[in-house]
Amino acid sequence: MSHMKLKNNKKKKKKFKYLFLIIFIYFIFSYTFYNSFKNNKNISNEKFINFLLNNGNSNFTNEYKFPTIINNTMSYLLKIDFTNPETLFNESILGYNNELEETNEYSNLDKLKEVSYYMSDPNKVDIDNPVVYIYNSHQLENYDNSNLEIYGITPNVLMASYLLKEKLNEKGISTVVEDTNLTEFLELNNWDYSGSYKASRIFMLDKQNTYKSLKYYIDIHRDSVNKKLSTVTIGDKSYARILFVVGLEHKNYQKNLDLANKINSLFEKHYKGLSRGVLKKEGKNVNGIYNQDISENAMLIEVGGVDNNIDEVLNTINAISDILSIYIGDSK
Repeated sequence: MSHMKLKNNKKKKKKFKYLFLIIFIYFIFSYTFYNSFKNNKNISNEKFINFLLNNGNSNFTNEYKFPTIINNTMSYLLKIDFTNPETLFNESILGYNNELEETNEYSNLDKLKEVSYYMSDPNKVDIDNPVVYIYNSHQLENYDNSNLEIYGITPNVLMASYLLKEKLNEKGISTVVEDTNLTEFLELNNWDYSGSYKASRIFMLDKQNTYKSLKYYIDIHRDSVNKKLSTVTIGDKSYARILFVVGLEHKNYQKNLDLANKINSLFEKHYKGLSRGVLKKEGKNVNGIYNQDISENAMLIEVGGVDNNIDEVLNTINAISDILSIYIGDSK
């Protein structure tokens, strides 16, 4: 009997040794794999934008696919399949914790620069008579980049603007994006982040003077609300919800408000639940104008929140381009 127990104890010890070895190899592999990609940031934000524009992330994962044995191992251990774009954006051991505080106060520019970067337009073209001007008063407002940080990709509202520009131009709506580095402009003028609307106003007026054909001015932001509030599922797709913000502290605000309500109604009709509605802002500690006094067709759209990933943002950008195409087409 004692011989049998001794034999069983030896088997158990052997199993524990194998289990420990497997766990040890797993962590060494994960650590090495993660850091090798983290230190090899060879995919630019600009290149990633074009991946998104060409059949979503499938081109991205096909070009940067990994050997089958590595992918199978990662799929089993971490529940990530590098040949399936959607799993790249799931929470995992490789997840990146966003350190930017969820706040509507944009005063700490240095902190924001740690998690977001300026990116140039990868598809810049000359358009003679644009109808839509897209810009970002807060260019560095970032989205979640879990499992993209290892590639050096940092999705933000500027990326969203470039995507929307391409989608609108594809639909025959001539569109330009403000691609001036506003963060650099602020620093050159010794302005803090609270001067962002003052900076974007300068370029907005310049574009208005340059292109007499401009009719619509869209300032794209992202909100700081949590994922539960900033996300909705429509059909089989997950979307970053939008919110229209209208400043009431100028005499012609009613026309801006009418525009926001009309477009919001179209979202309710075609993408019910995608819009969180129209928020009117005035009073202490708010801008109250948002440069909307420049045009009756100026609008500020919050696209998603800090926890939304770029797939959700891209789905919303497609929806926005659909709705703007309907509205602008009917307004001609």
